[in-house]
Amino acid sequence: MGEGRKGQRGNGRLKLAVAATPGGRPRRGQRGNKLVSAAEAVAFIRDRDTLASSGFVGTGTPDELICALEKRFLEDGGPHDLTLVFAAAPGDGKERGMNRLAHEGLVKRVIAGHWSLVPKLGKLAVDNKIEAYNIPLGVVSHLFRDIAAHRAGNLTKVGLRTFVDPRQDGGKINKRTVDDIVRVMEVDGEEYLFYKSFPIHVALIRGTTADPAGNITMEHEALTLDNLAIATAARNSGGIVIAQVERVAAPGVLNPRQVVVPGILVDYVVIAKPENHLQTYGTEYNPAFSGEFKVPLTMLGNLPLDERKVIARRCAFELPMGGVVNLGIGMPEGVASVANEERILSYVTLTAEPGVIGGVPQSGLNFGAAVNNEALIHQNQQFDFYDGGGLDMACLGMAEADRNGHVNVSRFGPRLAGAGGFINITQNARRIAFAGTFTAGGLEVEVDNGILRIIKEGRSRKFVNRVEQITFNGSYAAEQGTTVLYVTERCVFRRTEEGMELVEVAPGMDIEENILAHMDFEPIVKKPVMMDARIFRDHLMQLEESLLGLGLHERISYDSKTNVMFLNAEGMHILTRDDVDRVRRIIEERCQSIGRKVKMVVNYENVFIDQAVADTYAAMIRYMQQNYYTTASRYTSSEFMREKLGETLTRRRVVPHIFGTPDEAHDYVAGRGNTERQGKKTWQPAKAKPKAKARSPRR
Repeated sequence: MGEGRKGQRGNGRLKLAVAATPGGRPRRGQRGNKLVSAAEAVAFIRDRDTLASSGFVGTGTPDELICALEKRFLEDGGPHDLTLVFAAAPGDGKERGMNRLAHEGLVKRVIAGHWSLVPKLGKLAVDNKIEAYNIPLGVVSHLFRDIAAHRAGNLTKVGLRTFVDPRQDGGKINKRTVDDIVRVMEVDGEEYLFYKSFPIHVALIRGTTADPAGNITMEHEALTLDNLAIATAARNSGGIVIAQVERVAAPGVLNPRQVVVPGILVDYVVIAKPENHLQTYGTEYNPAFSGEFKVPLTMLGNLPLDERKVIARRCAFELPMGGVVNLGIGMPEGVASVANEERILSYVTLTAEPGVIGGVPQSGLNFGAAVNNEALIHQNQQFDFYDGGGLDMACLGMAEADRNGHVNVSRFGPRLAGAGGFINITQNARRIAFAGTFTAGGLEVEVDNGILRIIKEGRSRKFVNRVEQITFNGSYAAEQGTTVLYVTERCVFRRTEEGMELVEVAPGMDIEENILAHMDFEPIVKKPVMMDARIFRDHLMQLEESLLGLGLHERISYDSKTNVMFLNAEGMHILTRDDVDRVRRIIEERCQSIGRKVKMVVNYENVFIDQAVADTYAAMIRYMQQNYYTTASRYTSSEFMREKLGETLTRRRVVPHIFGTPDEAHDYVAGRGNTERQGKKTWQPAKAKPKAKARSPRR
C-alpha cells in the first residue's frame, strides 16, 4: 500500500474528469483517480446544500473534511446556509467534530439524533439562531436508507407520545423552526409517526483504506456506522460523496469482501492527517476495538465501591442470562464493568447502538466502541434489530423522572442533550432499567460494610412533578406491559399500572427522611423490601448463581406426608454441562437425605435449556428418574417448551409427562389424573404414520 496524490492540476486547479451530477456538479469518473486534497474536495460544497456526515462521538468522524470546510468558510466566506444532518453527534463536547461548523451564516438548519457532544451547534439552536430538529437517532439512521431508495420517508411507532410526536413538539427545538418534518399517520387503526425524507447533496464519510477508484474498506475503524447508506443517499440524490481515509492502496488489491463503500458511490478521496483520523477521540488506535485481536478481560479494571457502582450492581441483577442487552452512555456504562468483574459476560450479549454486538462496551470518548466485540454491523441494521423488539433489556441513564414515570434525558433549559437512540431503545426493549443518582449536584455518599450513608445531599431533585421534556413516556410503557425500573443508590421504583411504586430501599436509608423528603411527588408505598445487601459490600456478589437461577437449595421443597418433592425451576437458564451437573448434584443430595424414592414435580415455566446441552440434561433426568423417583411430572404453559423438552426426553427413553398447568402435574403424581383431560394438555409424541399394505403383484 502506498500513500500519495496523483491528481493532475493546471493553473492551480484540479482537472476534473468525465461526469457530472444531475445538478451540474463535477463528478470524478468511476475508474479514474479520485484522490484530491481536502480543500479541493470541500470546494464543491455549495450554498444551501444538505450535508450528511458519519461519526459517533469521535469514531468515524471525518475531521479532516470538517476542518477543511470550516477553513474555507472562515477564509473565503462560503458556503452559506447549509443543512447539517447526522445521527449521533460527531463531536467531543468541546471543539472537535461538528462543533467546528458552528458559525452563523455557515449553518442554517440542523437535523440531528444527538446534540450533547456538539454544544456549539446546540447553543446556536437554543439561542434561536438556526433551525433545529431533534429526532430519534435510529430514525435518522433509517432515513438515510429511505432517501437512498427514494422512499417518501420513514414510517414507525418510534417517538409516539414523546416530544418528537407532533402533538407535543414535533422534534422542533426552537421557535425559529416551523416546518413539520414528522406527522401522525393511521395504518389499520394503529397510530404511527411518519418522518419525511429529503435529498442529500453532500456526504462526508470515513474509512481506513481507499484505492484510486474510490473503493473504501474500514479495517481500522471501530464502527462501520451508516457510511454505506449515507453515500448511497447522496449519490441517488444527485449529490457528491467525499471519503476521508488514512491510506491508499494500489488499484485492484483490495479484498472485495472488505469493501464497505464501493467506488461507484464515491466521487472524491482525501488522505487525512493522523491527528484528524484518530480511531476514537479517546484512543489513537486500539486493535481490540477494530477486532484485530482480543485482549484478556482480566486487564480491565474494577470500579470503586461508590454510588455509581452501587447503581450498576443493582442494574446488573436485571441482566437476562442468555439475553441481549443495550447499555447507554453515562451511569449504565458501569454495568459492563460489573458484569466483567462478576464473570457473567459469557452469559449475556452486550450491545451498543452504533452496531456493536458482544464484548465490553467502552465509556467516555470511547463510547460506541467495544473491546473484544463479536460482530460489527451497520448502525441502521442495529436499529432494525432494536426497533423489532430484539432487546431483552436496556439500561439507560435517567436525568429526571416524574410522577407518571416519564423520563427526560434530552432537554434541560439552555442545555440541549438530544435523545440519541434513547427513544428507539426504550420503546422497544422488553425490560428497562433507568440508572441515576437520587439527587444531583454535589451528592456525597459512603458505602460501609453493607450500609449506605448520605454524607451530603445533592442540590437538585431528580424526581419531579413534571419533566421538562418527555423522552420516555412511562404511561405508554405501562400500557404496553413493559417492565420498567428506576434504579438509584438508595432505592428502586417500579412503574406499575397505578403509577410509580417504591419497591426497594437500601440498608441504612429511612424512607421518610432520605427518600420522600427529597421528591416533588409522593410515590406509591406498599411493602418495599431491602435492596440486596451484597450490593453494598466490597467483595464479589456471586451473581452467576443468582442470575442463572441456580440457587437450587431454596427452590426445592418436600412434603413427607405425600412423599412429593417439588422443584421450582422457573426462570432457570441451563447453559453449560457444569449447570447440568450442579442441578443433578443438589437434587441428588436432597433425595439421598430423604432416604427413599420420591414423587417429583418440576415447574419449567420460562426455563431456558441451551440446545448444546439438551441431551446431557435429558440424560441427567433419565439417571435421576431411574435412581430417585417413583414417578415424575413436569409443567409449563409454553407449548414450545413442552414440545422441545418432550422430544428430548423421549429421545433419551424418558416418558415426559409434561402438562400445561401445575394442578395437572400434581394430580398425575398423586394418581388423581383424568387421563382424557390430561391427554389434551400434556405433550404427546407424534404418532408414526401407518405403513401402507403391500400390494399383491399383478398377475
